[in-house]
Amino acid sequence: MLVEVALLPALLTPGQLRGRAVAVFDVLRATTSMAAALAAGVVDIQVCPDLTTAQLSAAACPDPHLTCGEKDAVKPEGFDLGNSPGAFNAAEHRGKKLFMSTTNGTRAILAAGDARWLFTAALVNAKAAARALTSTGGDITLLCSGTNGRFSLEDLLGAGAVIDSLHESADVRLESDAALLAQQHFEATNRRELLAALSQTQGGRNVARANLSQDLLFCAMLNSIDVVGVVKGSPPIVRRWEPGQ
Repeated sequence: MLVEVALLPALLTPGQLRGRAVAVFDVLRATTSMAAALAAGVVDIQVCPDLTTAQLSAAACPDPHLTCGEKDAVKPEGFDLGNSPGAFNAAEHRGKKLFMSTTNGTRAILAAGDARWLFTAALVNAKAAARALTSTGGDITLLCSGTNGRFSLEDLLGAGAVIDSLHESADVRLESDAALLAQQHFEATNRRELLAALSQTQGGRNVARANLSQDLLFCAMLNSIDVVGVVKGSPPIVRRWEPGQ
């Protein structure tokens, strides 16, 4: 099984998508929030290219739904939820549909639309993501969303966590220095120090400046959620992946 890491959506090549299983990482915070939402019982998450599309799509939806998004790390005016993974709970959100747009993560998902299989992954569900990726039997690309068009260390850490889990159940061969870097970065980061590692990144500092430090704690909880999202359709819809899908 070949494993590649793409450091930014802008650096993707067609060969890193077509015929491959792709996992998108926006550890801080979109793909972490998606895992939390699905674990709380959200039925599906419609990935929207911008905040306006999310609001208009939600307004046309007859089913119970919520809008979720962020602008400059905080909840946009008129939205039900921001991008905080800890905000999701089964009592309020089970059975609802989510319309979501974020600065980085949802755009990366849209950029990976030509993948044969497409998943959403983070530190919180690294092991579950590895299990889903392995089930496809295909070669793998781990796509880092980045922060405002720049490489982000937290997404590389998430990719490394998935590579670590892939090694447990598959014969893995890393295709590039970027994949090797992801593996080495995760191996060099003490698992008890993931919160410190996230806090030091540019994305982590952005979240802390928005007074959302509790989100960093949630995002650092390695393998705390045994749920992974699979993306299908147009517009893209994220649903809970089940073995055999």
